[in-house]
Amino acid sequence: MNEKTHGDRRIHLDPAGAGRMPAAVREVLTEWTRFEDRYGPYELDERLEDVLHRQIHEHLAALLGAPPGDTYACTGAADAFAAVLSRLPLGSRDRVWTTPYESAANLSTLFALRARTGCRLEVVPLRPDGDLDLEWMARHIGGDVALVCVPYVPSGCGIVHPVEDIGRILAPHRCLYAVDASYAAGQLPVDAARIGCHLLTGDGWRFLRGPHTAGFACVAPRLREALAPHGGLPLVPPHGAAAAALNEALALHAAVPPRTGLAPGLRAAVEDTAGTELIAPGRLQSGIVTFRHEDVPAALVRRRLADRGVVVWKTVAEEVPLYLPKRGVVTAVRASVHHDNSAGDIELFADALKDAVTRPLPAPARHPAPAAPAPVPHAVPSRPAEPGIPRARPAGRRHLTLVPDRPPATGPLQPGA
Repeated sequence: MNEKTHGDRRIHLDPAGAGRMPAAVREVLTEWTRFEDRYGPYELDERLEDVLHRQIHEHLAALLGAPPGDTYACTGAADAFAAVLSRLPLGSRDRVWTTPYESAANLSTLFALRARTGCRLEVVPLRPDGDLDLEWMARHIGGDVALVCVPYVPSGCGIVHPVEDIGRILAPHRCLYAVDASYAAGQLPVDAARIGCHLLTGDGWRFLRGPHTAGFACVAPRLREALAPHGGLPLVPPHGAAAAALNEALALHAAVPPRTGLAPGLRAAVEDTAGTELIAPGRLQSGIVTFRHEDVPAALVRRRLADRGVVVWKTVAEEVPLYLPKRGVVTAVRASVHHDNSAGDIELFADALKDAVTRPLPAPARHPAPAAPAPVPHAVPSRPAEPGIPRARPAGRRHLTLVPDRPPATGPLQPGA
């Protein structure tokens, strides 16, 4: 249920950024944090033993369609992605596939993997409609492809990738398959077995509405075996109170059937607003709607919506650096819906958005002209130069020559052929 502030209903349309924590989840987090403060972390872990070692894994297994032995609680999706994939024993002949929709955090991990192992990092091309080119993947997959990374739903737009179809393409080959489900878990069905992935990561604080410091990973036996000689799985578990709160959020999510039909209304509200442009590639969309306005900056749209009690997110191109900048997107507005939203929320958003983009732009700030710099006094010699002896020439300014950085030894990202 959306909160009420000073008698006015606040519409939360940002579960993709941070879901609104239910009261029961907040109470669990608060009470166990107080318990630890009073009795210490060892007593906390002992009291939560059943929650940390059984309950949370049963809930994760039900959510992700995986055996409880494959699930892990951790501090977040990006942390799990980095911890697991950074240890892969790849070589210079191995190819790693990513997509234009990969997040900046995961790309940083892949760049570090390339720098350490010398593997080739390639970007799967897109179809004209923005979908991943599965035909290209089927033609180019081979024994030298060691890893394929795909976000189920990226952070910068609402496209839903056909992760199960990709899994079927990759299944006959040696490559490992990693799926980032951070923006899918809690709003879309996620079934690791049907996807056929070896690593599935997610955050607990988005559509699942858990605490901000808890996430999860699902690691298949084949990937665990590959990492066993190289230190195993260095996944950091969340704090005990945060894990208990995530467990409560998972239980609440399983008990509430998702509400359908809100995302089309959210997109229609944007499309019906003059001057807006949807950033919605692909044929299948989720409950995330990203857009920009031709005149009003995204930051101003977000602030004006907040003034009307509507919470959305401002996204920046650097969050999805291989896709948004090429579309000319610098900043955009991202709205998303959860099953605790209602059709009335969408109507209020539509009215607030029209008001936000039709109000006049603020006048540019006037800055005072900078004061004229004080004259630099000339140096006065201690004594006049003697006749016939040339005066010493003042030392001239030294000019620094900038030497460009050397290109990385492993080369740039390789586009798909």
